[in-house]
Amino acid sequence: MTDTVRTTDPAVDTLAPYRVMARGFAALRIFYGLDWLSNGLAKLFGQSNFGSGHVTFNLVDLGAANGILHTSVMSTPLGPLAAFYRDVVLPNWGFFGPFQTVVELAIGLGLLFGVATRLAAVGGLLLLVPIWIMLAGTNQYLWTYPLDLFPLLVLAIVPTGRVAGFDRVLAPRFRHRWPF
Repeated sequence: MTDTVRTTDPAVDTLAPYRVMARGFAALRIFYGLDWLSNGLAKLFGQSNFGSGHVTFNLVDLGAANGILHTSVMSTPLGPLAAFYRDVVLPNWGFFGPFQTVVELAIGLGLLFGVATRLAAVGGLLLLVPIWIMLAGTNQYLWTYPLDLFPLLVLAIVPTGRVAGFDRVLAPRFRHRWPF
């Protein structure tokens, strides 16, 4: 099947020539938007455990995020990165915790609604990559962080917000430049 997309946006025509592919990228973006938004809301409301009957799940609230950061700092042999988080971020968690919450909410909303989608994905990468680097030598499950990092990398490159997102309206106003 060669069902192609015909738009006035050359980036969509070039990068997503098939409707199925374009919609698939949009679905990936929306899914990751929900993921980031739900974890941001867990931090905002201080609720991480949810369940009803046989279905239960956890999200990362501020306490868990602080614990992950502590573990990362104590586990890494990378002195300068660990020193920054140990000496700057952790002692000032009263600022950085709420800052992380706001950033996660912004990333989630940006991805969910397709607003500055590529910028939102880069924001997610900036939050996750340092933690992943610090935890690299901890014998964690190999794919824990790459499962989040790779889709964010794809979303940072491909203008997925132009399909089922507000970037479709914003991109022409900004001459189809990044981050739209």
